[in-house]
Amino acid sequence: MREAAFLRQNQARWQQYETQPPANPDELAARFVSLTDDLAYAQTFYPASPTTAYLNTLASKFHQSLYRNKPEERHRLARFWATEVPLVVARHQQALAWACGLFLLFTALGALSAAYDQDFLRVVLGDEYVNQTLANIRKGDPMAIYKSGPSSLMFLGIGANNLLVALRTFAMGLTLGIGTLHSLFVNGVMLGAFQYFFYHEHVLLPSLLTIWIHGTLEIPSIVLAGGAGFILGGGVLFPGTYSRRESLARAARDAVKLALGLTPVIVVAAFLESFVTRHTEMPVALSLTIIGGSAAFIIWYFGIYPHLVRRRAVLVEE
Repeated sequence: MREAAFLRQNQARWQQYETQPPANPDELAARFVSLTDDLAYAQTFYPASPTTAYLNTLASKFHQSLYRNKPEERHRLARFWATEVPLVVARHQQALAWACGLFLLFTALGALSAAYDQDFLRVVLGDEYVNQTLANIRKGDPMAIYKSGPSSLMFLGIGANNLLVALRTFAMGLTLGIGTLHSLFVNGVMLGAFQYFFYHEHVLLPSLLTIWIHGTLEIPSIVLAGGAGFILGGGVLFPGTYSRRESLARAARDAVKLALGLTPVIVVAAFLESFVTRHTEMPVALSLTIIGGSAAFIIWYFGIYPHLVRRRAVLVEE
């Protein structure tokens, strides 16, 4: 490759490395590896070129920064949730916004479909669930279905299922996001039809006060898993200045971090559904407190806190 073509292909990325600080130690290391690859190529084909001297200087700076900021493993787990996951959220706002917007659209479609076709509810929710819930409504306890079965077995079953749904939604990003889109569609339509069912039976408020005890954590987890899937798909579709392989590797690293970061949220949601939601007779104030606390956590940790962490990281680098 001629030196001019080599410059055109890589100069924008080098300038980005100089002007935009890395978001975390992993990104710093990835930049250093990429620069050393470029330097080795330049030393082979343009040994006396100013380009080689420039890359040598830039790689040296990254080497010093890398070892000065070498992470300490003692606090690795705490740093993962305190810094790394929020930084992933801050870097990929567009993918997460797409996941949220599409999920809301699919939820609305589910509700509209149920409103215009009563058979749609049975197709989506199943005859057994609809018939059992209608019987419970007639008995005056519309949420009685959550009282069935031992709590511990429910916890294991629900937790495993929800983790599988999130994993599938995230991993299907490798289908260029099509599989992730389908998962968001299915779950969004089910939620819309589900809530319309209770609205149609005039028990919407009791359903909201009961179901969203766990749903306030569970539903955003599915949406965020969808965002992780879109990050993965975007790494293939939009490599930018990176090779497609390197872009996918970087996207996969961020997507996996986000997916792993959702694990405790999904587990807590399963715990609430198994051990708390079944207490349909609890005071309204207590139900609202749990729902409000869960909503506050989601808004803070995935909405506000990532921007604060990103801002702090930029200030440290400067």
